[in-house]
Amino acid sequence: MKKATAIASILLLVSLSLQEIAYAVSLSERNQDFEGFAGSRTLKQEQEHAHEVHCSRERSRAAWKIIDEYLMPFVEREDFQISSKCRLHPNKDLFRDQELHKIHVDINEWRCGYCKKSFRAEKFLDQHFDNRHYNLLNVSHSKCLADLCGALHCDVVMNTKSTKTKCNPAATARNRHLCESLSDSCFPANQGPSASRLHDLFLRQFCDAHTCSGKQKPFSKGGKKETSVFYLAIAILTLMLLPIFYLIVYLHQSEMRKNTQELRRISKVGQKTKPS
Repeated sequence: MKKATAIASILLLVSLSLQEIAYAVSLSERNQDFEGFAGSRTLKQEQEHAHEVHCSRERSRAAWKIIDEYLMPFVEREDFQISSKCRLHPNKDLFRDQELHKIHVDINEWRCGYCKKSFRAEKFLDQHFDNRHYNLLNVSHSKCLADLCGALHCDVVMNTKSTKTKCNPAATARNRHLCESLSDSCFPANQGPSASRLHDLFLRQFCDAHTCSGKQKPFSKGGKKETSVFYLAIAILTLMLLPIFYLIVYLHQSEMRKNTQELRRISKVGQKTKPS
């Protein structure tokens, strides 16, 4: 009887222990599931945060290229300071700091100026910025330079607009209005002679081309003068071949003088041996 009671007690203790172990395992699994859910939620939040920037980096880059090539040379010539409130100001470009942290080492190597990682192409560096350094973007204010692409003719630079596309008068009118508002706000005509000249230049350079007639082309005033690689190569080749050319001319003239002297000597010898 005592033996049976002892066995029953042992079985009861084992059953209770198994229940406690099962509960602990279940609790651990629930904790792991919660931690996994929390981790995935954090990752999802980071991914969502990385895509919170609804601004095209490519079009912003095109807009800045246009500003830098077709506007800033005239601004520098006038020694004019663009107001920080102007939407064309460098500080209004959301990606400007990241673009300045691009290091173009070689044709197949781009380096991140923040963490020094290297990439084979610029597009991979752009993806790196989006995934790793998106927290450095100041998204507190509206600074999407791509929003000005309509006024600045980004499609012309990016070659994204087909020549067969029919002109939309409503879109053209909106882009012209945006363009004129930029000219008025960034270069007020009543702010002095320099501002007045830049105001008129901006209208001629960008705004006048917003028409369906197709007569006026954008950037009619020209832009930054860049030395062509072809002409640079020709200049270097010319400098290398010029000394060789002069050497050939010198040797040729020396040979001509030598031949002339020999002919004179032969002629004199012939005159001396001529019979009387």
